[in-house]
Amino acid sequence: MAGFLPISPEETRALGWEQVDIVCVTGDAYVDHPSFGMAIVSRELEALGYKVAVLAQPDWKSDRDFTKFGRPRLGFFVNGGNIDSMVNNYTAAKRKRHDDSYSPGNVAGRRPDRSLITYCNKIREIYPDIPIVIGGLEASLRRFAHYDYWDDAVRPSILIDSKADLLIYGMGEKQTAEIARRLALGEDPKAIRDIRGTCYLCQQFELPQDAVTCASFHRVSVDKEAHARACRQQLDEHDHVYGKTVVQKQDERYLVQNPPMEPLNQEELDQVFDLPFQRMYHPIYEAQGGVKAIEEVEFSIMHNRGCFGHCNFCSIAFHQGRQVTCRSEESILKEAKSFLSNPRFKGYIHDVGGPTANFRRPSCDKQLKYGLCKNRKCLGTNPCPNLIVDHTEYIDLLQKLRKIKGVKKVFVRSGLRFDYIMKDKNDDFMRELIEHHISGQLKVAPEHCSNNVLEMMGKPPIQVYERFVKKFYKITQEVGKEQYLVPYLMSSHPGSTVKDALELALFLKKNNMRPEQVQDFYPTPGTVSTCMFFTGINPLTMEPVYVPRTMEEKRFQRALLQYYKPENRRIIIEALIKIGREDLIGTGKDCLVPPDREYIAYRRAKSETAPRTRAVSPSKAGGKRAGKKPAGKHTSKRVKDR
Repeated sequence: MAGFLPISPEETRALGWEQVDIVCVTGDAYVDHPSFGMAIVSRELEALGYKVAVLAQPDWKSDRDFTKFGRPRLGFFVNGGNIDSMVNNYTAAKRKRHDDSYSPGNVAGRRPDRSLITYCNKIREIYPDIPIVIGGLEASLRRFAHYDYWDDAVRPSILIDSKADLLIYGMGEKQTAEIARRLALGEDPKAIRDIRGTCYLCQQFELPQDAVTCASFHRVSVDKEAHARACRQQLDEHDHVYGKTVVQKQDERYLVQNPPMEPLNQEELDQVFDLPFQRMYHPIYEAQGGVKAIEEVEFSIMHNRGCFGHCNFCSIAFHQGRQVTCRSEESILKEAKSFLSNPRFKGYIHDVGGPTANFRRPSCDKQLKYGLCKNRKCLGTNPCPNLIVDHTEYIDLLQKLRKIKGVKKVFVRSGLRFDYIMKDKNDDFMRELIEHHISGQLKVAPEHCSNNVLEMMGKPPIQVYERFVKKFYKITQEVGKEQYLVPYLMSSHPGSTVKDALELALFLKKNNMRPEQVQDFYPTPGTVSTCMFFTGINPLTMEPVYVPRTMEEKRFQRALLQYYKPENRRIIIEALIKIGREDLIGTGKDCLVPPDREYIAYRRAKSETAPRTRAVSPSKAGGKRAGKKPAGKHTSKRVKDR
């Protein structure tokens, strides 16, 4: 297909290729857009002169797809997809998802669980000695022994289970180019052990000198304090300036993580975005309904990488790193102007963002020479006094984008750090944002209101958010706009009790906020918060952390955040009785939910008589069914995990 890389033997033959150099395998549909990791890798390899074929969402139950290009000359580069395959396949409640925005027709089931492992094992079965290189988010975040939420157990490095030769962690452009070059020179992949940003397996006698050793797979599986300390060591060495080699015993072999690769500089990042992406899914998917994931990104612009915000529940810092790198203004404007020739472009740039939209520089100049501080965050609970806050360049960029003839509107939809905005010495950016770049609603992420929980999240105190809200609506009124804030909120994060969830519910009620979207904490691999969830220890302080684990408590916390929904009333009443806050059940202005006398009596009787007698539920006694929906049409939306 013209413009796209070949996805079939017929297309490789049409190009006159007798043999493919590299087959790029991905768990996503083939979308040739720079927001898709495999698109970047395949286009980079193409630019370096390699013959690259794309194998997207292969049928893992047979050999057919993995052999259709024949044996590639250099090997397979395998990526599980844009997000971890288990997160993609299951909800936070471990229920199978019915949709998949990275698959054609938005239909689930096109990728296996643990897709990276499954694909690599199939390749190794067919070609026992062929080089296999893994990368992307699934590989990067599972490079060490890690807690796996779906197994509820610690798994070894994904290098062990995948049987791959090399693992690329981080964004990977430089590693990819160097590995391909050395494979082309005929080097054995098992001998390629000196490239930054990669991991490999070796025997004890082959271990490098002066490495940091963290607790073994076996030990972190059974010793939670050791697990937390290992997590902290891995985070501490994740800096390209001072990070050391890290070693962890797996079985009889050792995982060796080389120091991180330095991030791309601005010129190199510009070159990545100048590759000939088609910025669309492959036409083969059109008859199946297309690929939904393209909708938000086709006419969005990613202007930076990295995030020094480093929220504890977020994987970006452990994958992309904390140092921010930005594209040049010229590169961004060139991309925006390219939209004008696209017949699908209606004049609206949907987003100008990145991991954090309003970061256009590193957090301080010191880090360029010395790296980011090991023992503190740039933002969060106590912002660093050396933090430099400057929105000038971002304002200038947004102004130039909206002056492009043919561009009607430029939006910034999400990903803004409101605490960074509030550290700015003036209101110029906030005024510019409110006046020109919001489409009626702006999504921000306070996540909670309990300062204890926010500290566990690595987020700023709620007072910062309250000041932001006050200023937002003041400026909104001044410029004559009707715009609203939509808060992201999270329930059941480590550190959060039912009483903390109640505090948030009362905060929401007081401020007339009725969130439609609430995210249950999802323990994804490689994050500080997931370490807390498994160990009950904060690895940054080694202090104990309360962890809500039971489905009942998670149900209470989620319901409290949506206190206004009739279907949540009885769950909330049960929670309030349990924590001794029946004073909040009633019709007064300070009450959270209206009474349900029959249900309250049932709950009390059940509590008082158990286990001697069995209380009869109101539904069995002819009363209302618990959780019954109100009359009329009712729709519920499953919120996609952020």
